[in-house]
Amino acid sequence: QVQLVESGGGLVQTGGSLRLSCAASGFNFRTTVMSWYRRAPGKEREWVADIGSDSAGYADSLKGRFTASRDDTKNMLYLQMTNLKPEDTAVYYCRQRYGTVWGQGTQVTVSS
Repeated sequence: QVQLVESGGGLVQTGGSLRLSCAASGFNFRTTVMSWYRRAPGKEREWVADIGSDSAGYADSLKGRFTASRDDTKNMLYLQMTNLKPEDTAVYYCRQRYGTVWGQGTQVTVSS
């Protein structure tokens, strides 16, 4: 079955960077468009980025600061986050673009 395990979150100061990882298994990762989402405290989960084999798309508010990438040889998905802001504090999740399975998420906390 589909399994997604996020990691790499933590506490970082404003302006800092983090790289999140997502280990995927149970499906054909190479041919699957993958997504990143996040849920900030008290808010609905929101879409962050999609990444396919040769292109990626981002939420407008995050363009230029977040970069999604993937390693299809390792079934790994990544999210490089730079110039982090307190409003980026959230639990970050990966998911198949059209899937329904969520991982446990990884907490990112940006201190001001």
